[in-house]
Amino acid sequence: MLITAGPTREPLDAVRFISNYSTGTLGYCLAEEAKRKGYKVTLISGPTHLKPPKGVNFVSVNTALEMYRKVKEGFPFCDCLIMTAAVGDFQPEKIFRRKIKKEGKENLNLRLKKTPDILYEMGKIKKNKILIGFSLETENLIRNAQEKLRKKNLDLIIAQKMDRNKSPFGENKVSPIFIYKDGSSQKIPLCSKSQLAKIILKEIDFL
Repeated sequence: MLITAGPTREPLDAVRFISNYSTGTLGYCLAEEAKRKGYKVTLISGPTHLKPPKGVNFVSVNTALEMYRKVKEGFPFCDCLIMTAAVGDFQPEKIFRRKIKKEGKENLNLRLKKTPDILYEMGKIKKNKILIGFSLETENLIRNAQEKLRKKNLDLIIAQKMDRNKSPFGENKVSPIFIYKDGSSQKIPLCSKSQLAKIILKEIDFL
């Protein structure tokens, strides 16, 4: 079982980076539950405050490129990849070696370039492996998730709507929608991340 978790960080200058609100909670819960069920688990994680579960092969990364390289390295040896990590889609074209100073600047224009699409690249070479992805959307949840599932050759995508009134990050409970390759779907009742991890791992037996 190969599991990714947490955010990625794309450096901007000597002291700043571009990132997101992911805490890695679900990925760590999945790693812990998978290990409990007897899987051999590798957890590839971006920066979080969480402690890796005991008995799990833990790999720490920062950037999207670093995560891509580690996933690509471990993918041939896994039966299932669960990609919970919130990988940044873009990175600065230029990384400034020193801190960018605000003096003399009213505006600062940044040019960004795409990072590697890890799920897409693994989907191209998956063969008989199980590939599970996630989709956090602010609009058109089902349509966007279905498109992602098809484009990236996934077996299951777990879709979650971003709600301004209740954040899906951290320890908060969630109620995602599971969308399958055959077009079917199911709504998961409100549950904790540890409960969701158990549900996801049970699904693997039917994929």
